[in-house]
Amino acid sequence: MSWLDRERTIAPPGFNRWLVPPAALAVHLCIGQAYATSVYKTALVKHFGASLTEIGVIFSIAIVMLGLSAAVMGTWVDTNGPRKAMFTSAVFWSGGFLIGSLGIFTHQLWLVYLGYGVVGGIGLGIGYISPVSTLIKWFPDRPGLATGMAIMGFGGGALIASPVSTALLKAYDPNSGAKDWVASGDAVGRLFLTLAAVYLAYMLFGAFTIKVPADGWRLAGFDPATVKAAKLVTTENVSARNAVKTRQFWLVWIALFCNVTAGIGILEQAAPMIQDFFRQSDGGSLVSAAVAAGFVGLLSIGNMAGRFAWSATSDITGRKRIYMVYLGVGAVLYTVLALAGSATTVLYVALAFVIISFYGGGFATVPAYLRDLFGTFQVGAIHGRLLTAWSAAGVAGPLIVNAFLDAQGKPGQLNAASYQPALLTMVALLVVGFLANLLVKPVDARFHEPRPDRGREHEPAMEA
Repeated sequence: MSWLDRERTIAPPGFNRWLVPPAALAVHLCIGQAYATSVYKTALVKHFGASLTEIGVIFSIAIVMLGLSAAVMGTWVDTNGPRKAMFTSAVFWSGGFLIGSLGIFTHQLWLVYLGYGVVGGIGLGIGYISPVSTLIKWFPDRPGLATGMAIMGFGGGALIASPVSTALLKAYDPNSGAKDWVASGDAVGRLFLTLAAVYLAYMLFGAFTIKVPADGWRLAGFDPATVKAAKLVTTENVSARNAVKTRQFWLVWIALFCNVTAGIGILEQAAPMIQDFFRQSDGGSLVSAAVAAGFVGLLSIGNMAGRFAWSATSDITGRKRIYMVYLGVGAVLYTVLALAGSATTVLYVALAFVIISFYGGGFATVPAYLRDLFGTFQVGAIHGRLLTAWSAAGVAGPLIVNAFLDAQGKPGQLNAASYQPALLTMVALLVVGFLANLLVKPVDARFHEPRPDRGREHEPAMEA
């Protein structure tokens, strides 16, 4: 399979670097389907006779495996190049849907955990980091813009997957016209089979169109000194092995964990949450299932737009300042959502939209944040290790929300007040993340990689 080797992906002289983002988007738009799981969450609860928490575990496993596989495979991705990584991701992601559909058809929930959660989650992790390092190298003048372009596809995946999944569930279920319709398990299983085939084809398109810059490539007219002007930006390099020994790595880890935990709890529960916030005394909701599915799509727009707009803005403001906005302003908005979000649907949707844009912005900005602190040498591998914060948040976010909701009642009985304990817990987490981000300083010189004119006698120890 030499056609997957890095050497086969080196761009020829004169290659237009703007052709690389579409290839990255092809992969991220597919794996971004992970944010559309709430569309069929209620259907799986009914199909398996399970609780919200038991079905929420599917998503949590996938996110845990995303972070773990990104951490373990980060160096492999940097070494073998994006094409081989994207191909591997496509096989795992599609395979996860196939195994998951088998679990649905045979009423075995553990197979859904294994398929969508474990196997699909590995595809998520490898696919997520595969184009990021490549884009940072193609765009040394605008790293925030570059990572925003790549990672906005992940946020926009649900924008496509949510309405398409809803339409397919209706097409596959003969009872879709019934009042208070919930899709059958058979319809969800057939949806999984369809998504497996479509995502495999599109991700392979990305794998075979990605290009890496040749060794020694320099962007015409770009002066690295213009980027170094910012205090936190280094022209040195830190290896992935030494990066995890620094205080900065773990402070950014905490900031990302808190930002993701707060956002992921809403995203995983998005469709039923808006219905619950506007539930009436007779048990009905002012928000229909179709409108709730549309709301999931709208959040995807906020997620996607935030990834591009906030990350591109960070090239001007600096990464630390933009994270202060995500975490500080985010805490204020969460408080308003918890205490007054049920006043009007316009206020609820506006708050959720901005909150999720901060969530997406945090993801897209963090690779450039790492490049500023640790250089470009092994930024992909360092990014992979940092995504363990996403794994931890993938467990913490849904567990916090679902555990509070399970204690408040069953689906169909919940209202806006049922969400207040979970949302106020998220506010506390965002404050912790804000304080961690404030403490980020430039990396100590003893962690820098040696240069020909400056050796290093000993590997640095863990920073206290």
